[in-house]
Amino acid sequence: MSQINLELAKRLIESAEKKANEMEVPMVISIVDEGGNFIACHRMDDALLVSVDIAQNKAWTSVAMKMPTSDLAQAAGMGKDLYGINTTNNGRVVVFGGGIPLRKNGQIIGAVGVSGGSVEEDMRVAQAAVDLLDDSELIASLSK
Repeated sequence: MSQINLELAKRLIESAEKKANEMEVPMVISIVDEGGNFIACHRMDDALLVSVDIAQNKAWTSVAMKMPTSDLAQAAGMGKDLYGINTTNNGRVVVFGGGIPLRKNGQIIGAVGVSGGSVEEDMRVAQAAVDLLDDSELIASLSK
């Protein structure tokens, strides 16, 4: 499978939501494709409304920069090479954790963005989606 379709996006969101429920933190989970195009977004009950845009922008940033947003946080700090990058692209670039590229066979096929908890909580929930993508049986079943 070289791209993300809606069925896969739903499964990734389901995996992330399960982790968020375990943590008892309502989250917004967003999935984009390799071009940063919106595939799906899920807002859990009581998740912050502001988290919708933040989750979508975290996913977009991860694809656009080809890195987790947590890595960008280091490079965008005051005095660093990318300081101020968050003011570009109409403010769409997010420079804190919760966005992670989704890779298959070394290629970025999309990204997940999560918002609603602390940065650490967002990163853990996003990682749950990434971990599901590593499930080769799932990918094989969706490729049929």
